[in-house]
Amino acid sequence: MLGFLGISRQAQSSNEAYEFLSTGQEEVNGDTPPWALADNRVSSDIETVLGRSSSESSATPTPFRTSSPPPSCPSHRLSSSISEADGGPTSPLLASQGEAYTFRDGIRNLWHLNPNPRRMRTRERKLWRTLKKGARRIVRHPLFPKQPLTIIFALLLFTLFAISLTLLLMYILNPDKEPLPWQAYCSIPPTTTLPPHLRQTLPYPYINPLPEEIPPSFPPDDLDSLPPAGVFLGVFSTDMSLERRMLIRTTWATHPRSRNGAGTGDDGRGTSRTVVRFILGQPRKGWERRIHTEMEMYNDIVILPCPENMNSGKTHAYFTWAAENAWVPQHTSTAQAPHDSHFAWVEHASGRPRPWVRPDYVAKVDDDAFVMLAELESRMRVELYATGHEPYSRANATTSTPSAGIQLGLEPSGSMVWKEDLNANPAPSLPKDPLVYWGYLVKERFMAGELYGLSWRLVDWVSTSAAVKSYIQGAEDKQTAKWMTIHPQAGEIRWASERCWIYDHPRAGTVYSHGFLFPSHVERIKRSVLSYTEAVSKNYSTSPIQNSVYGLGIPTPPLWSQSSVSTFGVKYQAPLQDMTTAESEEALVEGSEMSRIREGTRADVAYAWRHREGRIGRYLNRRVGGTVVVHFIKKHMWFLETALALLEADDYSDFELESLPKSSRESMNVGLSSVWTDSSAFSHKNGSSIVGLIP
Repeated sequence: MLGFLGISRQAQSSNEAYEFLSTGQEEVNGDTPPWALADNRVSSDIETVLGRSSSESSATPTPFRTSSPPPSCPSHRLSSSISEADGGPTSPLLASQGEAYTFRDGIRNLWHLNPNPRRMRTRERKLWRTLKKGARRIVRHPLFPKQPLTIIFALLLFTLFAISLTLLLMYILNPDKEPLPWQAYCSIPPTTTLPPHLRQTLPYPYINPLPEEIPPSFPPDDLDSLPPAGVFLGVFSTDMSLERRMLIRTTWATHPRSRNGAGTGDDGRGTSRTVVRFILGQPRKGWERRIHTEMEMYNDIVILPCPENMNSGKTHAYFTWAAENAWVPQHTSTAQAPHDSHFAWVEHASGRPRPWVRPDYVAKVDDDAFVMLAELESRMRVELYATGHEPYSRANATTSTPSAGIQLGLEPSGSMVWKEDLNANPAPSLPKDPLVYWGYLVKERFMAGELYGLSWRLVDWVSTSAAVKSYIQGAEDKQTAKWMTIHPQAGEIRWASERCWIYDHPRAGTVYSHGFLFPSHVERIKRSVLSYTEAVSKNYSTSPIQNSVYGLGIPTPPLWSQSSVSTFGVKYQAPLQDMTTAESEEALVEGSEMSRIREGTRADVAYAWRHREGRIGRYLNRRVGGTVVVHFIKKHMWFLETALALLEADDYSDFELESLPKSSRESMNVGLSSVWTDSSAFSHKNGSSIVGLIP
């Protein structure tokens, strides 16, 4: 009963307090706040109901709380509980003592950082109702397809739109939109090896003006007088690429025409210090036994201490491994691979092998590339003896008497030694660990990833530099270029580029793709390009606009990008359908008569085959100077086509043999079987007779 009365009286006193605040403001003393008077009245009523002594109450109630300024943001939470902190009651008009309203609370409520779950559910329902309402309006639209036929048609239109949008984005994001002027690359060799940020180059499609003195064509006359370079070539492969590794082992890694060069060759002396090894990451589970069995069989596989990857640190792990473990002949503890040089095997069998030494270069190559080892080694050899940032020539190379006339030969015991030729000219001395970055320079930014090499001094720095470890994630060829830019002597690094003799397979259809290239056709291209350049340079030099904007830069005509074999962005088709294998291979050779035959035209396949060039004529009676790397070989059939075009061919065609004496025709024409069995078939005497046949 008392509780009921207390509650009723409390409710009544609360109503009176509200009435007092609304209508009786004139009775309020100016010194006492209204909420204090209401609070005192409620307190006195509660004390009366509970039977407390009336003496404790006075006519003028004593305030329960000391007067204080009114809060700027009072809380309006109703509470009927008694304050535990003060031991007294609280008014429903007052804020709770422990719940002061702050500015941060207002911001939190404003941005709903701590929303009410019920309010969140309400907001989500509103969002779903809005989406459903929008979808309902779309479905009820008169143009929305409702019949099966119109629905199918609409889906087809949406699919075409998605495909078109994807192709548009691919085209916008693709940096290779136009075929490259490869004929200009082959005609105008690079005149400097400065880093790209120190070069002065013109924007595409303009080519740099011709230098006053064009560098001599490769190879230099004194190439064979230079000691061979030690090249450690790592082929990046995967655990599942056994077939591709076998193709490499049986073709360019060991073939005499790859190691010796064209024509008479050099009996493999140039590549005697060139080693080929396959570089793998950690094999996947289930492949370990296969890989270790292959390692025991061929002794040419290196497993890096990192997972198999392309752009997640494998290249850095390879160069780090090579700084400690890459060796070229001669080292007694290194097992011989079947495709190592003949001289390395002879020395190994002599019983007195000499220790192997560190290489001059460490290079990497993808397993979808076909490498001519003699061409690669000879170009890297020349870069070792070049000084400064000028192309190599005997005039700008220092000479040293101790290395004069050194040539590779065999002692009676069979061990490999360097012999001195007293009649030879002095050979340039090797600079102490030159800084060379060799490859195909892409857009003046980085060396393409299909093949590039670092000199030993750079390899050693890459393996120990802490700064390099910050650039190991991402496109590996671009990251390697960044390593060169942060080198302490970045300005002294030779960026030696070869953009003529590194290209993609004719069937690839990329901007780097054209037919198989040989020096004889490049000479014809060079004469055409240089004559055009000289004629246009005279006209452009008199134009004030052209001379002020681009200097003597010459725009590249579309003709310089054309190929007689392939077309950019178009799938390759054989000229005729009923061609033999040999004729199909000849049709893939750039500039050949067979490549110019087209379906529907008057074609004489027999004439084109008869007047083809032999290997001696195609190489201009030189050992090297042709294709270095053919890249983007994505199919095994393409790989075999490349091997047949670059390794398998007669030295003389039928037309060329007719001009030779009958007694020497059979001995002059050497095919693939003779190369493997009789290296003496190549002789300087046989090679000299073709000079008059070279156009």
